[in-house]
Amino acid sequence: MVNIQDLLDDAKCYETVRSLRWPEGIACPHCASDSVIKNGRDDTQPERQRYECRGCGKRFDDLTGTIFAGHHQPLKTWVTCLYLMGLNLSGLQIAKELDINKDDARAMIQQLRQGVVDRRPPVTLSGEVECDEVYVVAGHKGHPEAVQKKGGSAEDDA
Repeated sequence: MVNIQDLLDDAKCYETVRSLRWPEGIACPHCASDSVIKNGRDDTQPERQRYECRGCGKRFDDLTGTIFAGHHQPLKTWVTCLYLMGLNLSGLQIAKELDINKDDARAMIQQLRQGVVDRRPPVTLSGEVECDEVYVVAGHKGHPEAVQKKGGSAEDDA
């Protein structure tokens, strides 16, 4: 069996994150300054670049302030999880494919979904808005007063 994570390159994952996150060049996630210098690499993930901001003096790396930050799973596991989610695999299948605990997979999936929702732009309606369908409640279970006939009770009809 081929492990899909073996086909991914850590360096390419970090390069992709950098290009998507900072298309105009690296900027500090704390103060948005573009006066940033490289400041070494991560000890456990050498492809993960560290930076120092000349504006506010804070340090950060490629994942600071992203949904991938602060987790023990490597970036390529997150990228693979996102890919498998796109294939509509279940959480259990994703856990098996990634060879991780099902609870870890579930937490990753939830966090990735929430990240997508958080980045969605708000929908603003303008102009004329039409509605084609109307939902009408079919019954009044638990509300007998709503069932009474208009204009009096059944005794009045006799």
